[in-house]
Amino acid sequence: MVMYYLGRKLQFACIALLMFVMVSCGVKYGFSGGSIPQGMKTYSVLYFENLAPMVYTTLSQNFTERLKQHIREQSSLSQVSENGDAIFEGTITGYSITPSSVGAGNNDRAQNSRLTITVKVKYTNRLDDTGESNFEESFSQFKEFPGSDVTRYEANLNAEIVKMLAEDIYNRAFANW
Repeated sequence: MVMYYLGRKLQFACIALLMFVMVSCGVKYGFSGGSIPQGMKTYSVLYFENLAPMVYTTLSQNFTERLKQHIREQSSLSQVSENGDAIFEGTITGYSITPSSVGAGNNDRAQNSRLTITVKVKYTNRLDDTGESNFEESFSQFKEFPGSDVTRYEANLNAEIVKMLAEDIYNRAFANW
């Protein structure tokens, strides 16, 4: 029992020491899974136009706002309308509904379907003179739903997928995943 108690105290002391060393060395660390480059203070998210062949009317606005919100919640960066230290811009390039499984028997109807959203993102770190941290790539996420009629699920599915995409983009920009 005494050994367990001492072990827990030692474990706590090691964690506290590690955090102290990281802070005193100027390492910016957060439990949100990101590492903001030193000196970066602001970010801009430009409007993501929906160029997908199939259009959900509020997707552009919802995606743009969710990305702004995610960065604001996960970092200490200040949002500016343009010319931030970090700039996110791009387009929504895909919005599709496809069958993911078919019913048993001779039934050709989809038992489950998949809603997929794809966005092309250009990230620019204006503080990186080498341009090594900049990227331009596509991100895609999907959610499945029962049947083939998306109407009753579409708003919730969009919100969930947009949230996942915002997290992926944030992680790629600030955690290089």
